[in-house]
Amino acid sequence: MGVTGLVVAGLSASTASAEDSTLRSDHAVARSCFAKPLAKGDRGVALRQVTSTVDGLVQARLRPHGNGSGDWDVAVFDKESGKVVAASAALRSAELAESFVKQGQQLVVQACRLSGSSRTVTLGVDFLAVAPQATGQQAEIVHVETPTRKQKDHLFALGLDVTEKADATGVEVVLAGDEDRKKLRDSGMRSTVVLPNLSAKSVENAKADVEYDARTETSVLPSGRTAYRHLYEYEYELKELARRNPGLVKAFTLPEPTSEGRDVVGVEIATPVGRTGDGKPVNFTMGVHHAREWPAGEHAIEWAYELVKGYQAGGELKPLVQKTRNIVVPIVNPDGFAVSREAEPKGDFSQFDYEMKRKTCNVSDSPENLRTGACGANPAGRLRGTDPNRNYAGYWGGPGASFDWSSDIYRGSGPFSEPETRNVRSVIANQAVTNLITLHTYSNLVLRVPGTAEARPPLEEPAYQALGDKLASRNGYKSQPSWQLYDTTGSLEDWSYYATGGWGFTFEVGPDEFHPQFSKVVAEYAGLAPAAGEGKGGNRQAFVDMLASTADQTAHSTLTGTAPKGYKLQVRKAFSTPTSRVIQPGGTTSDPIQWADVIKSDLVSNGGKFSWAVNPSTRPYVAGRYGRDPQGPAQGKITLANPDGVPAPNTDFPNNPVAERIPFRVEGMPTADNGKLEISVGWGTAGTDWDLYVFDSAGNLVTSSASGGTNSEKARLFDPPAGDYTAVLVNYSQADPAKTDDWSNLTVEFASPLPATYGPKEPYTLTCSDSRGQLVGLAEIYVDRGQTTDVGDVCTRSARTAKERR
Repeated sequence: MGVTGLVVAGLSASTASAEDSTLRSDHAVARSCFAKPLAKGDRGVALRQVTSTVDGLVQARLRPHGNGSGDWDVAVFDKESGKVVAASAALRSAELAESFVKQGQQLVVQACRLSGSSRTVTLGVDFLAVAPQATGQQAEIVHVETPTRKQKDHLFALGLDVTEKADATGVEVVLAGDEDRKKLRDSGMRSTVVLPNLSAKSVENAKADVEYDARTETSVLPSGRTAYRHLYEYEYELKELARRNPGLVKAFTLPEPTSEGRDVVGVEIATPVGRTGDGKPVNFTMGVHHAREWPAGEHAIEWAYELVKGYQAGGELKPLVQKTRNIVVPIVNPDGFAVSREAEPKGDFSQFDYEMKRKTCNVSDSPENLRTGACGANPAGRLRGTDPNRNYAGYWGGPGASFDWSSDIYRGSGPFSEPETRNVRSVIANQAVTNLITLHTYSNLVLRVPGTAEARPPLEEPAYQALGDKLASRNGYKSQPSWQLYDTTGSLEDWSYYATGGWGFTFEVGPDEFHPQFSKVVAEYAGLAPAAGEGKGGNRQAFVDMLASTADQTAHSTLTGTAPKGYKLQVRKAFSTPTSRVIQPGGTTSDPIQWADVIKSDLVSNGGKFSWAVNPSTRPYVAGRYGRDPQGPAQGKITLANPDGVPAPNTDFPNNPVAERIPFRVEGMPTADNGKLEISVGWGTAGTDWDLYVFDSAGNLVTSSASGGTNSEKARLFDPPAGDYTAVLVNYSQADPAKTDDWSNLTVEFASPLPATYGPKEPYTLTCSDSRGQLVGLAEIYVDRGQTTDVGDVCTRSARTAKERR
């Protein structure tokens, strides 16, 4: 789709760039650069005054000067009030401070030298005009009725802004303006308004947050935080955690800067910290793939505080921290988050479009004429960029993602085309990440693989589900496979699980808002009212349970053996995995892409015996992509009788209840083990149209078929729970009102579970190198989940094999 009518913010012709200048400080002072304005002559600071030439953005960018190393930060203050306008506080001297300003506003830019040998830094200041939001473009959230998978696919094809809140009846969608409303209206899909004025709700929340912050000295969060953080606060707090806890916390920069040049910052928490090759299992927690989902970052960084304080307190967390290595990256998508967070409405909605931004800031896939300007001031508005959680290689290119750059669920030009997703991959592919949680908003869900219904549950589904159910028992969320929400391809967990075997979950935090009032963020974390986890421990306890799973040897694999001190061992495997068939414009598909991966993990021996946590050597994609062994026979076929008469035509089901209802029962063990239920109905004349819906005993719609243009309908339900069901036949619309053709042949057929499918067991290649880096040992090893495999003294027993292979 184009951007005409969707653009509510854009780059004007008025853009001003101040000349770059070199700033100098002969002293380094460890402190916050954004806490307050500093004075000329203060140690560790260099100042510059500028005046905004536009209503729009100020960008203050630092770049390292010369060959010196160190950490410089930057902050921009309003000269009159002394309030911070923008800042950046990453770990090095590559900084981008950006926020919205008014024309004529006088500003003070201060660069602060925190550490290192570099006495100089290069500063550049730019001003970019941003056009105000078009009047009358009121944003709203609606619930679109999609009782069938076909209707869900149709909704996704519209390119609208689909939320993570969905059920069997429909999906919540953000309508950004009149063009979105027209597009939905023209589609013929039914919808009801959930939140009529998203802009007004955002302003209401912002006001409530100011009041909460003013009256609350300290919250129950581990940090005591009382308000949403800005990106620079995340950056500074992470490096302060490391500075104040040098033996426990290490701050680090992920390998690739973002499209706008920002560093992505995380922390590692372990004892001892920084020894990634010590064989401990890794627990990875991350937030804000999607820019507007601010609570995701808050919960991630609070978990980092929780780990530090819990370890120091010596309670339940101390032994878990000692047994594991924890990685926390609160903001995966800093470009998008910075734009969204700084655009928080002040009451005039002029930047509201950017506040609801979902994607990254990559411009490479948009049309040439829309690639100008910074992410917060560009002709495409919030639509610029890629949805990072549709960009991973797992089933990339299939349903639930878009090939159109302007869609909010744009998948990117190829798997891992974005630096943000490549950064996440670098962590998972190079360490033994056995457990991960990726945080999103909203809908109170704990989601697990697979993301698409075409991929049946993995072999480990019972244990995987049990862990998800346990986490959900703490936060009060619903535990389910991701595809039950709707089909999603290119998501993080599908790639990480099928490539490494590590267990991962998505938490959809909160019931009904992307970034609700901050008091609700506190409640969701701590398990307080009004959160669904009230009294159950909330997400805090769910995180603890995930950490306990990480520490549990039966939940991953373990290698034991001996090696000389200082020798480096590595397990490694290289393989290719197909993506989905890639959906093309017009609905056609092309062959899957064979995505090549390399997964490895290192251990540096302390001398003597070692214990090394790894994931299973055989990938779940090969070990058994779907299926389970039948525990009994499938249930016999059921033929259902047609009641007398024909119901009146009904084009408004389920709002209009007129229909025929036929009950049937699904048996369970020990009578039957049903892997699939298939219910079908036919009728004589193609000009008539019946729709088929199936409800369980609680009245939940569990499957349906409403195709149109055929003389039959067929609906499927995998692994149907035992119980009573009702088939509902709706006389949708007769081509000729005089026709009374009735349906016939309503049958329910069952099939046994598909037996587990196995490919060849895959080994790890285990190598051992001496302290000089020379290969001295090599072997192939196989290890399954929950299994401990003794590899002996691999550094000597395989030396001959290694020599021969060299």
